Amino acid sequence: MRTETEVVIVGAGPCGIFQVFELGLLDIKCDVVDSLPRIGGQCSTLYADKPIYDIPGYPVVGAQNLVDLLEKQSSPFEPRYHLGQQVTQVKKQDNRFEVLTSTGTEFSAGCIVIAGGLGAFDARPLRTPGVSKYEGVNLHYKVENKEKYRDKNIVILGGGDSALDWALELHKIAKSVTLVHRREEFRAQPASVLKMKELSEESGGGMSCHIGRIPEIIEKNDSLIGIKVVSFEDNSEKEVLFDEILVFYGLSPNLGPIADWGLELDRRTIAVDTEKSQTSVPGIFAIGDIVSYPGKKKLILSGFHEAAIAAFGIQNYLYPEIKQRLQFTTTSPALHKKLKVDGTL
Repeated sequence: MRTETEVVIVGAGPCGIFQVFELGLLDIKCDVVDSLPRIGGQCSTLYADKPIYDIPGYPVVGAQNLVDLLEKQSSPFEPRYHLGQQVTQVKKQDNRFEVLTSTGTEFSAGCIVIAGGLGAFDARPLRTPGVSKYEGVNLHYKVENKEKYRDKNIVILGGGDSALDWALELHKIAKSVTLVHRREEFRAQPASVLKMKELSEESGGGMSCHIGRIPEIIEKNDSLIGIKVVSFEDNSEKEVLFDEILVFYGLSPNLGPIADWGLELDRRTIAVDTEKSQTSVPGIFAIGDIVSYPGKKKLILSGFHEAAIAAFGIQNYLYPEIKQRLQFTTTSPALHKKLKVDGTL
């Protein structure tokens, strides 16, 4: 059975869910496909408890909480989610796209939006010899329940936002947090790095930071109890013991079948224009971390902006006869009826 739809969104992460809302404002229906068994993408699967600080209007919001809010916001537009399946084939035929998934679901769509984050994401592993057997024991690549780390000695590896965010968050409940990074420069937000350094300088503050490489692990009675850190500056060696270790070396992007769709790629990202968020194939749009263009910033709020741009680009592609105008959500009676609000506070 083939489903007729205006738009197929590939990816049900935060940007994909917000794309539903932006298309809904323009009265465009969509179906959403995701390889994961639930919506939310990385936010739900890898970082459900992670605090996010750069969503306008929210000083801090949990990753899963953000997903829940986005789902509620988009729900009046009745998106159809097709989860646990991957888009495997896309063909353009008679100005429409024939889309096939790994479970045999078929779509005939007017447009496609790729909101796949980093594609199929795999955590970059710690490659120190002998460490892999402790994965899932006390070596972890994501935080599923932060209470697991309460009153424990924690080591966090990495220098990006995930490493720093979790170092600062777990510092509130852990006995101690030691951050280990391979270089002096951090990729995380400067404010997070500054806060971490301030805590590291406090006597008895429970936070410390080491710069160096990790040539070997420390084992005792068939348990992983520590790592050896060798300084790049003077080649000195330090043993760092812990109860639990978290590795945030980033994600290895894998575009999967998307790489075979004939799109212009920029390394492992998809090139789009900034006017419409459209790819090199007319009718296929892309938003979020998977896209590249001059000045691109890999932030959730950047993806939200791209979703708004893509929505108008899609409307123009599907219905070029419609004169586009920006419909403010505060003044649209039709939208108020759809959302079941009266336009007042």
